[in-house]
Formats: sequence, structure tokens, C-alpha cells
Amino acid sequence: MDQICVLFDMDGTIYDSGIDFLAIRERLGLPQNGMPILDQLRTASPETRARGVELLHAAEAEGAANGQLIPGTIELLSWLRRRDIRCALITNNSRRSVEAVLAKHPLFFDLVLTRDDGAAKPEPDLFLKALEQLHIQPSHAVVVGDTHLDALAAHRAGIQEIHLVSLRDWMAALIPTDIAYKPAANLDDVRMRMAEWLKREDVSGLVE
Repeated sequence: MDQICVLFDMDGTIYDSGIDFLAIRERLGLPQNGMPILDQLRTASPETRARGVELLHAAEAEGAANGQLIPGTIELLSWLRRRDIRCALITNNSRRSVEAVLAKHPLFFDLVLTRDDGAAKPEPDLFLKALEQLHIQPSHAVVVGDTHLDALAAHRAGIQEIHLVSLRDWMAALIPTDIAYKPAANLDDVRMRMAEWLKREDVSGLVE
């Protein structure tokens, strides 16, 4: 079988930034409608847009400085590395905040793509770019995220193996019924489910 890759989201998936996006929306008077804040700001007034970008950058900087890795992150990445499975970080965060997180927590990824590299999720652009740069077919890719945005972007990119960690009920309601995904309680759960997927794909030597 061809090379496999796992495409990770950051916030809420492998990193707890502590950012309260609901509070940011409330301060800006933005609705909680499932859209990314930056998408909402594009149609807001210039004053709201400028204030929103400022608040978002400040929250990301604080989250990068004070956040923590989610339990199981290092173990899952190490498990994948031992099997020569390529890993990429695909996030709606800024490049600046991601670099700050990785400077504090030196996790190795074959590729890192942020909202500065293309249209953010739920658009499929970042996933498609990752697949192209890693030379991976969608059928050989796995997405690990925590929101409906990850599921929508993965589905639009043709990726079918989708794991969502600690998915909130209101986010699950925003995922169309034709998008199949595997809910997971934590990253250890993701690792066990991924091992089952590898067995079904009959990848010898990758599941021991």
C-alpha cells in the first residue's frame, strides 16, 4: 500500500489553548452560527473587523504562551512515527501562533499549514495542499480534529477516514448526515481506532 499520512488539527485536538471563542464572538456581537470567526468578520463593519482581528491575534498569542498539549499527543505522534506514517499539522490558526506553540512544544511534523497558507477550514484548500505536497491520495489520509469544520473540510477534500475528539453536541448537529466520522473520547481512543483502520487496510508491520 502507498504511504499514509495523518492530518492533525491543533486547537482542541492536540493543543489546549484555552481560547474562549464564544466570549470573543459575544464581545464582537457575532452570532454562534458555526462559521469561523474570520469568515464572519469579512462581512462585518470595518470597525468590528479591525477589533475582531486584534482580539483574535491577542487570544492566539496568549493561548500559545499559556496553553498545554492535550494528553496523549506525544504518545500518538510517537506511535505514528514508529510506523513511518507521515504527520501534518493543518490549522486555522495563524502561522505566528503555530510557530510559538511549536517553539514551546517541539513536536515534529512533516508539514505545517495555517490560515496564512490558504482558505481556512471548512474549505478543503489546506487539506488538498497537504495531500499534494506530501504526495498522498485522499484514500490514504486520516484527519484528526475536534470540530465540524474539520469534518466538512476533510469530506470536501475526498478524505473519508475522519476522527473527531470530544466533539460538542452543537457542532455534531452541523455535520451533514452523509459525512461519516468516528467520534473519539480522547487521543488514546483515536490511536486504537486508527490501529483498527490500518488492520482493515492490511498494512503489514504498521499495527504491532
